[in-house]
Amino acid sequence: MYEALIAELNHLDGPDLLAPLVSDVFCGNIALVSSFGAESAVLLHMAASIDRSLPIITLDTGKLFAETIAYRAQLTALLGLTDLRVITPQANVLQVLDGAGSLHRRDPDRCCHIRKVLPLENALTGFKAWISGRKRYHGGLRADVPTLEETGGRLKIDPLARFTGQQIEAYLDYHDLPRHPLLEKGYLSIGCAPCTVACGSADNPRAGRWSGLSKMECGIHRSPILSRNSAPPAS
Repeated sequence: MYEALIAELNHLDGPDLLAPLVSDVFCGNIALVSSFGAESAVLLHMAASIDRSLPIITLDTGKLFAETIAYRAQLTALLGLTDLRVITPQANVLQVLDGAGSLHRRDPDRCCHIRKVLPLENALTGFKAWISGRKRYHGGLRADVPTLEETGGRLKIDPLARFTGQQIEAYLDYHDLPRHPLLEKGYLSIGCAPCTVACGSADNPRAGRWSGLSKMECGIHRSPILSRNSAPPAS
């Protein structure tokens, strides 16, 4: 469906890629998905510079660091974001599948599915395109992230895919953007509190995510967003 558009814009990065998609091609039908994590300020600043009313979808899993919630409020105010959508898991699903709140210990994939994948699937209903902040330099399954791809019937846009760590830092410095408060405590990649530890390196910033497990992704980027009728994976 989007082959011609991908071919036309695939050489662009950052705001040069975002501007025509947000302001023209998908105007009113595009959202940005942000974790308000370690490097989120860069993409959010780019988007706000184009359209502060762009819908910003963020997942509050119920397991976030307090620092992330505070940072979310700080960036939202600083950048003047006017359509922040904080998405939470369905209470009835949590009650049935994770009533004690300990599912992450015995089945982290299932925990991510009900707290992230399913809520995002619902939140993206009605949008034709969505923007994420993946970068190739993070390695692992992200080493060959495309800037544009069709997935789940939508166009998925990763305008920072080809950015280096140095470019991210330079952008933050140039625009005097605040860092996530957990960075100074050694967290180079920041997810849910129970599944994130303070570690990582320049060539592997996500080392602190699900440390000690083979798990590398929460699931929202590992495969196309599932159909609205999808159920949590079987245990």
